[in-house]
Amino acid sequence: MVETVSEVLSEVRGQVGLITLNRPRALNALSLGMVRDLMSILLAWKDDPAVLAVAVRGSNKEGPFGAFCAGGDIRFLHQAGSVGDPQIEDFFTEEYALNHLIHRYPKPYIAFMDGIVMGGGMGISQGAALRIVTERTKMAMPETAIGLFPDVGGGYFLSRCPGRAGEWLGLVGETIGAGDAIAFNLADGFLAADQQARMWEALGSQTFADGAAVRSFVAAELKTAVPKLEAHHADINQYFALGSVSAIVSALEAADSDWAKATAALLRKRSPLMLHVVLEQVRRARSMDLAQDLRMERDLVRHCFYLRPGQSETLEGIRALAVDKDQSPRWNPERIEDVSPELVQSFFASPWPAHAHPLASLQD
Repeated sequence: MVETVSEVLSEVRGQVGLITLNRPRALNALSLGMVRDLMSILLAWKDDPAVLAVAVRGSNKEGPFGAFCAGGDIRFLHQAGSVGDPQIEDFFTEEYALNHLIHRYPKPYIAFMDGIVMGGGMGISQGAALRIVTERTKMAMPETAIGLFPDVGGGYFLSRCPGRAGEWLGLVGETIGAGDAIAFNLADGFLAADQQARMWEALGSQTFADGAAVRSFVAAELKTAVPKLEAHHADINQYFALGSVSAIVSALEAADSDWAKATAALLRKRSPLMLHVVLEQVRRARSMDLAQDLRMERDLVRHCFYLRPGQSETLEGIRALAVDKDQSPRWNPERIEDVSPELVQSFFASPWPAHAHPLASLQD
């Protein structure tokens, strides 16, 4: 008999609910089952007076920490999207509802963002009361590389980064470390990786007056970290404030700096269509609350799989990156300059009337 191991471990120790993502071989990529388990756990603890706060961490093959969450399970998305499995609809609806719950959680939710923190991993950490990064943190929203967009609330939290960092992060999909995560308002403080276990144990053994005391206890231990991209902030703000993707790439290619040329080269590898969609997404989201943004993203992700039957950028991007691994996606349209405004705008037309939207019940 094969013993199955839960992909989400949870326990209440002392006055704190502790969650460990336990799918290390997949870098804790979120399955539908994990999304459902997380939602169930958080809803139960939300109304439990014995739980003052919640902490969440990932795990690697050696044990706790080391990897937080690499995103959603893209192999599942490719398989389900390829055959029209309705569970793909459930996955995004339930994942986005979980993201909203975390952002609006009534108790301090503390995320130990060690190792890889990408895509769906950002979705279950950006709403935290404390977002802790380490020297091992590798943070990104790399969705344009697979023909997707930075979802899980990405429009909301990227659009609230300082300057035009949100556009840069969302379009290029670059990986950043602890110092830049803090500088871009995507993390609250630094804790050395070898101090995490001590802090985790303390959360389960200390006595706290209330949830605020739990948060203060952890916050007092956090440090700052040196950003590596400070020299490029002005460039990011200059180029990524331009009015269109074509204008951004054209200006970058005309510049004489190595950074600009390298950035343009990366953009040329991404899905041209989704670059245009992402720029529109981030800019629309600046004037939206979280629930509005998540509803917009739910519309977008539906269109990513079904707007153009047989021509899904997302299925093609995942195929090239993770299934066939030929690293040669056949984007359609092929060039940034060939994407029509009408095609981009069609992604933002909701397939549902407001009262029947899958996320109609979300309130901010």
